[in-house]
Amino acid sequence: MKDSQDTLLEEARSSNPSAGTRVRTSMPAQPGRVDEEDTAGAIEVPPWKRALDLACILLALPGVLLLMLFIAVGIKVVSPGPVFFKQERVGHRRKRFLCWKFRTMKVGAETAAHQQHLQQLLQSDVPMTKLDAAGDRRLIPLGRMLRASGLDELPQLINVWRGDMSLVGPRPCTPYELESYLPCHYPRFDTLPGLTGLWQVRGKNKTTFREMIRLDIDYVRNKSLWMDLEIMVATFSTLASQVREARGQARSQCRTNGETERSSQPLVQ
Repeated sequence: MKDSQDTLLEEARSSNPSAGTRVRTSMPAQPGRVDEEDTAGAIEVPPWKRALDLACILLALPGVLLLMLFIAVGIKVVSPGPVFFKQERVGHRRKRFLCWKFRTMKVGAETAAHQQHLQQLLQSDVPMTKLDAAGDRRLIPLGRMLRASGLDELPQLINVWRGDMSLVGPRPCTPYELESYLPCHYPRFDTLPGLTGLWQVRGKNKTTFREMIRLDIDYVRNKSLWMDLEIMVATFSTLASQVREARGQARSQCRTNGETERSSQPLVQ
């Protein structure tokens, strides 16, 4: 593991020759605040990226609003509580912001299990499977399909409109996830986080944490208008594949539950 971390560190240094051998070890002490050396040499968001984000939102707005209305009604019908879920995430230059999503879990669901699961993934360097892949009782009835299809992230268009996120970029991590990052991982924060990205269309939950970091940094170094468009197009087939996989897992789980119930029933004499 140490060798892989050293390799990532060398790659981070080589992507910024002016930084020399200096390694940043400080982290923002409070949400929304960034140290001066964090902003020094940070990569600015190119104008074409902001223009692409706004143009796509405006073009898709009528259809997206209608779809969001149907999803909001569905959530209200199947689960009492708010429609939206807001969570603090880490974005460009490690600034904190509130990330919007459709609520897919029951109100008051505990988060300790997710934090523990994430820590295990980061430390063991195994494929980053979601906790709900094997069934998660915290999910509301529509939750699993919303998450598999990515529709739960549609409200993040609010974040894109505000400039906290982009349509394409690295996944916005949580503050407790950031605590496990090494300085060689920080280049992934040199661009806006996105709804979709290179990692999402190159394996996502089938890749390890180290592979995710490599893909994120590769995107930061090489991003272009054409690359963003390619990732957007590839996202649709990726989401379709995830939906098929989620349906297969749901059917398999139903069969398993049915067999368990039948085996637990007493035999009729």
